[in-house]
Amino acid sequence: MNKSANLVMIPARMASTRLPGKPLADIAGLPMIVQVLHRAQEADVGRVIVATDTQEVLDVVVQHGGEAVMTREDHVSGSDRIYEALENLADADQVETIINVQGDLPTIDKDVIRASLIPLQNGDVDLATLITEITLDEERDDPNVVKMVGTTCGVAENVRRALYFTRATAPHGDGPLYHHIGLYAWRREALKRFVSLPPSPLELREKLEQLRALENGMRIDAALVDTVPLGVDTPDHLERARAILSQ
Repeated sequence: MNKSANLVMIPARMASTRLPGKPLADIAGLPMIVQVLHRAQEADVGRVIVATDTQEVLDVVVQHGGEAVMTREDHVSGSDRIYEALENLADADQVETIINVQGDLPTIDKDVIRASLIPLQNGDVDLATLITEITLDEERDDPNVVKMVGTTCGVAENVRRALYFTRATAPHGDGPLYHHIGLYAWRREALKRFVSLPPSPLELREKLEQLRALENGMRIDAALVDTVPLGVDTPDHLERARAILSQ
C-alpha cells in the first residue's frame, strides 16, 4: 500500500437536521469530529484531512493537531464536499485514492477503514465500499438498512462486486443479505467523473447516491467486514457512542 498516495477525507457539516451541531458534540471529552479524526489516524493508511463548511469545526480540528480545509456550504453530498477539498490542495495531483470516512462515525474500527482499500487491488474497480452480513431479522425488511446485491468476483474471498443497492429486501430467496456501510474508497479520476454526473433516475428513486455510479457504468466492489460502525444521527446514537468510548 502506497500511503503517500492515499488521502482520508472526513466531510463534516454543522447543518444536521436530526442532531444540529453534531461534529462538535462532546464524546468522552473530545468533539465528535476529533474522535473520527483519531480513528482515521489510527488506521494509518495515509494523510487525513477534515473537509468542513464551518470555521469552528476547522479551528477545533487544528487545535487538536489535525488538518482541515474549508468548503462551500451548499454541497448536496459528502462526495461533492471532499472533491472540492481535494481540488483545493496544492498537491492534489499526487493523490491516487480518496477514502471518504463520514464525520459521524466516532467508534469506527481502524481495520474497517483499512478494509475499504482491499477491492482497489483490482485495477478494474472504480470505487470500493464495505458490507456486512445481516444477522438481525428486523434489519432484513428495514428500509433504513441499505442492502447491496452482489456477486463473488473471483479476486478475493471477502470481496463482492456490486450489482445493485436497494432499501428493499433483496435478493429474493434463501441466502445471506448484505448491509451496505456507507464508507467509500475512490480512485481520483472516478471521483472526478462521479461529481460531474447529474443525479440518476434510480438514485433519485431509492435516494441512494451510489446508484449514480452504477447507472453510469462504474464498477463498485465491496469488502466484507464483521461489524457495522455506529453512525451518530440522533441523541440516542450520541449516548451510545459516549458509552462505548467512555469505557
